[in-house]
Amino acid sequence: MALQDAEFEASSSHYQYKIRFSQAWKESVSMSGGHFFSCYISQECAAKGPRPRYPRVWRTKKKIGTISKSLKLVECIKGLSNVKEEVYGALDSFIAWELEFPLITVKKALKNLENEKEWKRIIQVTKWMLSKGQGRTMGTYYALLNALAEDGRLDEAEELWQTLFSENLESMPRMFFERMISIYYQREMHEKMFEIFADMEELGIRPTMSIVTMVGDVFKKLDMLDKYEKLKKKYPPPKWEYRYIKGKRVKIRTKYHDQIDTNSKVKTSATEANSESWVHENTDVSIDGCVEVIICICLKRLTHPKQIDKCLCIP
Repeated sequence: MALQDAEFEASSSHYQYKIRFSQAWKESVSMSGGHFFSCYISQECAAKGPRPRYPRVWRTKKKIGTISKSLKLVECIKGLSNVKEEVYGALDSFIAWELEFPLITVKKALKNLENEKEWKRIIQVTKWMLSKGQGRTMGTYYALLNALAEDGRLDEAEELWQTLFSENLESMPRMFFERMISIYYQREMHEKMFEIFADMEELGIRPTMSIVTMVGDVFKKLDMLDKYEKLKKKYPPPKWEYRYIKGKRVKIRTKYHDQIDTNSKVKTSATEANSESWVHENTDVSIDGCVEVIICICLKRLTHPKQIDKCLCIP
């Protein structure tokens, strides 16, 4: 019994020593600021996987509340005059308390102004945004080009086009060519229109059907029918086109091909009517019944007057 009591006291004293050591270790860690404990936790996190990274504050992409802000921006601009300093001052005061430049808000405001056809305000806001070094994308430049053209400032639109075309010679989007050709087409500036179309062919950019129709109409007006035929042969209208509807690629029949089908039907009906009138003019009324049957058969099968003449064998 004495031996068992001695062993129990020794084990209990050893256990008490362990408890005291652990408590002292925790107190020392807490006094040192917990650096060792934090390092130990970081090692455990690294063993399990990468630590979670929080998004940077200066690269936020919050879209909540941007619609109301864009409407406020539009209302703030509408009541102002066209003086540059006044408009720029109002825009600067609008974003004065923003940590970042509200690019999404300004883009939505520009879209609202475009729907309302406020072209002067679009030019002012876009130039202010570009002066801040923000939103320098091809979409912004296209909106500015469109606004300048709609506002009647053709010189500035041409200057912007020349700078963009010289900087992005091989990567110029096709919609810019289409917009400039439509601008010149509306103003009947045919030479500049042909220059842009020639630049497209040199760069190997296939024109859209709207460009082909505009250039073809100009060829017809100028009585350049040989060039018109070459253009139609080189760029025939496609039968199908692809559109994205709710994220899915859908195959749709083009309107240009339907127009060509209707035009061909109208032409065939017109030729048939002309052939019938020609037969009634060049044949006598006193013809035998067998000849009348031959005329009906020829009208059904033949369309050209010379073929009908051979069939009838009229002296």
